[in-house]
Amino acid sequence: MIFGGRVYSVLIVSASERFNEGLLRLLPRGEYEPIVIAGSVGEGRRRLVEREFDIVLINAPLPDDFGTGLAMKAGEGRGAALMFVAADLYDEVYAKVVDHGVLTLARPAPAKMVKQGLDWLRATRERLRLAERRTASVEKKIEEIRLVNRAKWILISDLKMTEEDAHRYIEKQAMDRCISKREMAENIIRTYHAI
Repeated sequence: MIFGGRVYSVLIVSASERFNEGLLRLLPRGEYEPIVIAGSVGEGRRRLVEREFDIVLINAPLPDDFGTGLAMKAGEGRGAALMFVAADLYDEVYAKVVDHGVLTLARPAPAKMVKQGLDWLRATRERLRLAERRTASVEKKIEEIRLVNRAKWILISDLKMTEEDAHRYIEKQAMDRCISKREMAENIIRTYHAI
């Protein structure tokens, strides 16, 4: 098992029982769970509102819409999307969805090619996870900077410190108390102003 034993949630949006059965054979339990099947674009949209999926597979066209809009929405989310289309529509659909991060595969596609597509989707999902972790880390650092700056301005306005003195005070107090600058800033804010 690749990707550290990670399990991927899957949304299949397809009105074809035969297609769904063939796809389910390529999605072994233990690697892909839960697997949810929606028979229309409308149902697929509802499922995406209910929860996020790691992988979204769309077999176009669908009874209520072709499915490109749904694919683009799925591709811009946190999951990875793959759209299956008739071979004669491949170029047209690919051009519409590629900028939204959606992979496209022409039907009929041999099982080996579909399996490779699933591997690409898993790799894409892992890349998105990494980007999410990096973004969260940057956001956390930005929030810490904001708190420290807020605490510095409180020290400047209430205790008449210079900005340099306020900065040194926060750093020294954090070191002396063995806490982070963020925690020290929160203590200052709590002491002098309500958060």
